Amino acid sequence: MNTASAPEATGAECLRVRETLKALYGYVRPHRWTVVLGLLLALAGAAGGLLQPLATKELVERLSSGGTLAGILAALTALVLLSTVAEAFGAYVLERTAESVVLAARRSLIGRLLRLRLSAVDRMQPGDLMSRVTSDTTLLRAVSTQAVVNAATGTVTLIAAVVVMAFLDAVLLGVTLVVVAVVGAGAALVMPKIGQAAERSQAAVGELSTGLERAFGAFRTVKASGAEERETARLEASARRAWRHGVRGAKWEALLGTADNLAVELAFLAVLAVGGARVASGDIPVSTLIAFLLYLFYLMEPVYRLVESASAYQEGAAAIARIKEVDRLPAEPSATHEPAQAEERPASVRFEKVSFRYGPGLPYIHQEVDFEVPGAGMTAFVGPSGAGKSTLFSLVERFYETAGGRILVDGTDIREWPLSGLRSAIGYVEQDAPVLAGTLRENLVFSAPAATDDDIRAVLARTRLDTLVERLPYGLDTLVGHRGSKLSGGERQRVAIARALLRKPRLLLLDEATSQLDAVNEVALRHVIAETARETTVLVVAHRLSTVTEADRIVVMDQGRVRAIGTHEELVERDELYAQLATTQLLTPAGRPAG
Repeated sequence: MNTASAPEATGAECLRVRETLKALYGYVRPHRWTVVLGLLLALAGAAGGLLQPLATKELVERLSSGGTLAGILAALTALVLLSTVAEAFGAYVLERTAESVVLAARRSLIGRLLRLRLSAVDRMQPGDLMSRVTSDTTLLRAVSTQAVVNAATGTVTLIAAVVVMAFLDAVLLGVTLVVVAVVGAGAALVMPKIGQAAERSQAAVGELSTGLERAFGAFRTVKASGAEERETARLEASARRAWRHGVRGAKWEALLGTADNLAVELAFLAVLAVGGARVASGDIPVSTLIAFLLYLFYLMEPVYRLVESASAYQEGAAAIARIKEVDRLPAEPSATHEPAQAEERPASVRFEKVSFRYGPGLPYIHQEVDFEVPGAGMTAFVGPSGAGKSTLFSLVERFYETAGGRILVDGTDIREWPLSGLRSAIGYVEQDAPVLAGTLRENLVFSAPAATDDDIRAVLARTRLDTLVERLPYGLDTLVGHRGSKLSGGERQRVAIARALLRKPRLLLLDEATSQLDAVNEVALRHVIAETARETTVLVVAHRLSTVTEADRIVVMDQGRVRAIGTHEELVERDELYAQLATTQLLTPAGRPAG
């Protein structure tokens, strides 16, 4: 078993390396010529350093022969200055390119995340997804340019230095390579440890982001529950896990750097011993030994570059693996931003034996749901909690795909509609009526960015928000706080309704849209909804039957099935469940029999 698993593990690792390099090239490719420029500048700087030991050898020989030093000193100074300028400019070019790579990765990742299917987001933690945009993409900075250039310049300068050292003295080169090979073999064993620690550290950072998002998402609840200490302990545990894996990675990186220095220092001692003996025997002049020792110290730079690039690759590979996971999640097609149809008539909706469940092995939420809604008018969905009422709206919006049956809008299967066209025809007010951080105006026009000031004023009056705007310090430009924290629950619901009405939809979906309104505002908005229903198809999910008694049709749902369809009066007479709901909510006299 073990002998069979080793080749499989090796093959999987090779496949992962190929995928990582392919993904890395995809990020670097648009900037390849800038990277080449940075590489050439880095090589120019390295070439200057490569020539310095030879210039020093010439200087020593001239000192021995009594020759003039002015020319060689001037050349040496110019070489140092030119190589320094080239390296500095090359470093700037690479850093700028690295930032561009990070920007491109973040733009791509953000676009992908916001197009993910709801089913994929349901399986992930929002904080973990956010950490992939922030911390994971940051690791691309080092691996995308510096690691590539360091590997290239380190390899080229290392080979060039070895060639020159072989030209100076092959025996001393052999001593050097033996020592470096022995220490390098040990260093190679450390490389995978760095990658493992980096991957676990990034996962822990994702957990920390998830914990923070959870705490701030329910900040009032945390405080009201006196849970600050418990949440702090939870977040500190995630931070400590990230610290522990980070320290482990730092330990392996320190060992790697130590091995680098140890190889050079042991090689220096060995070359000094062997070289001193060869100078004493007259095999080589002392200038050659000095030049060789300078090259030996010069080797530290390319070796360090190679070690640094290998370390950066391990960290970057872990980040790339997490980023590419997002690419494998199911996503919706990109929005075309083009209106699918020019129709303005109310949309019709029909469910034909629709079944749905959130995943294989999970219970069905809907089982062969059948109903039809003609254009215009109000259709209400009622029933006990868990009957699947709100999920109907998610299916119409195609947040989820049906497990069976069809949903038709205007007689066309919604799977045949362009997704952007389908959603542009729909106004949707969610159950918790989310309000985004920003100004009141930004929230109102969020679904209808082309809305005019006249449109906004009309909708404000219809939803009774005009008095709110008048008392806000900056009117429509007043900030509403995180998730609308500066607004009451009823005000947030009215903002959500106004936002949907500004869209001028052909189909309006209202999920418990008046649940947090006081009696006066509820009655006013019921009139608005009734008025809207004359020219728009309105579907309403309601637990309070008082909001839907005037609906054109009421669909009673229970345990994922349509139980009955009719008007309020008809259902009170012939459906026991609806009659019970109506009696409980004091809409009919207690004890009145059904059917």
